[in-house]
Amino acid sequence: MQGKNPAELKIIKLLKSGGAGYISGQSISSSLGISRTAVWKHINSLKEMGFSIEASPSKGYRLGGKKGPFNGVGIASMISTDIIGKEIVFFTSIDSTNAKAFELGRDGAPEGTAVIADMQTSGKGRIGRKWESPPGVNLYASIILRPGIMPQEAHQLTFLLAVAAAEAVGSYSPKRPKVKWPNDVLIDSRKVAGILMEMDSEADRVHFVVAGIGVNLNIREKDFPAYIRATAASLRDKRGAEIDRAEFTRDLFSSIEKWYKIYLGKGFSPVLDAWKGYFGFEGKPVSVSSFNRNTSGICMGVDKDGALLVKTPSGVERVISGDVEAGE
Repeated sequence: MQGKNPAELKIIKLLKSGGAGYISGQSISSSLGISRTAVWKHINSLKEMGFSIEASPSKGYRLGGKKGPFNGVGIASMISTDIIGKEIVFFTSIDSTNAKAFELGRDGAPEGTAVIADMQTSGKGRIGRKWESPPGVNLYASIILRPGIMPQEAHQLTFLLAVAAAEAVGSYSPKRPKVKWPNDVLIDSRKVAGILMEMDSEADRVHFVVAGIGVNLNIREKDFPAYIRATAASLRDKRGAEIDRAEFTRDLFSSIEKWYKIYLGKGFSPVLDAWKGYFGFEGKPVSVSSFNRNTSGICMGVDKDGALLVKTPSGVERVISGDVEAGE
């Protein structure tokens, strides 16, 4: 695990605030209330993490032009939100960010704590599926939320995360993404992002929700495992350029926070309205598999609670869970 060292995080923020100019060691020392020797040690530690820092005996320090590393300090130095990502817990490798976030949630971690990993060895998707999580290319993150809602309302957060993810993906994609009910984000009908919500609750209240999200940022489509190559999408391939993972994380967390505040202040309705703007299945044939039952028909959209409405020969059915695919 790589936690964020407060002094090193402050140093990176100071260097970023200086732009292309130098900041003296004395200025950093005074700002942080530490010795010049301690500043030098932290600078060396940051260099070992992968930050490009130029040093001049007469001028001080400045950030080089090299892109910063994807790690706890690099990500935290870009976050400006009030809640989401205020605490970053970063792992070079972990079995599952959702599992770790759930553990931290039960230990009392504050709302907004985000567990991020460079790779997962047992990444989880919906319905018990595996989420492919190779190192060095994508984003795997899980966020702890503590909304004051009833357990039966927790599914609304799935739509919130889908809107935020679609919004973030859309800012990097030449094509507007679509969402597949309830939460996959698609480009050209292929999945670029997936969401997994897990909850700890009692009958009358939610203790916390873990919002897990995986985004295929820089993996090349040719590198997807064969079993998902025809259904998965890479944002890099769609954009035609590499995505800065720390910048994308910043934008995603900002979008999540914006919609979370809207949700807490105004309820589910504005979130669902935004979600509908990304929904790409209304009026089209769909097939929904749910447990041991399949429902096929024409998608009529969703109701005010987010349930999927499917018109079948026997009438309009209300589907509250399942996996949707385009029908024939």
